[in-house]
Amino acid sequence: MSDSDKNFKKDYWIKENLAFSQVHFRLEKCANIVNSIANGTRCDLLDLGCGPAALARLLHANINYFGIDIAIQDSAPNLLEKDLLESEVGFRDKNFDIIVASGFFEYMGDSQCQKFNEIRKILKDGGTFVVTYSNINHRDWHPDQPWNNVQTIEDFKRDLRSYFLINRFFGSSHNRRYYSSTRRIIRNIQMNLNVYIPIISPKLALEYFLICSKKD
Repeated sequence: MSDSDKNFKKDYWIKENLAFSQVHFRLEKCANIVNSIANGTRCDLLDLGCGPAALARLLHANINYFGIDIAIQDSAPNLLEKDLLESEVGFRDKNFDIIVASGFFEYMGDSQCQKFNEIRKILKDGGTFVVTYSNINHRDWHPDQPWNNVQTIEDFKRDLRSYFLINRFFGSSHNRRYYSSTRRIIRNIQMNLNVYIPIISPKLALEYFLICSKKD
């Protein structure tokens, strides 16, 4: 972790979130994973750092969507505006079957373990925590990313394992350049490629998905 004093507040995110209003590769893949986990059963999902809540549009009707973000674009009963660096993770008094934190922990500074613990408290027994983290060992990673929490995936997994069991671990997509391919065939293949590939993933995975459950 580094540069923990570099925090991003509402005036930054109210503009930045607009860039994530359209469906992008990681968001679509996250939705596919969540829909598969829910498997048609009715459940409650909490999206941390939800931005414009674009994930909600991709989820099946059996999933009740709730989101938290520092800068909510359009207020709604299922969305809560809260600075999660300053406040505890939680949506009123609810517990959740699925919690998603996609592109979230890169901005949690030195609060990473604290947030893992808070998430664990509101995840139901038997629930699933879906989290992503970027691969700074990618051959084309740019060290000028505007994050306040920069670490290797192994360091991230070490902290995560203190609170959760990692049941599945795989790259979101693989590319020689640090962005998802826009070629339709490559995109479609990688959308359904949920495996860790030794040698290849450490150098070419853009970020990782970690599918977790609560530790006893």
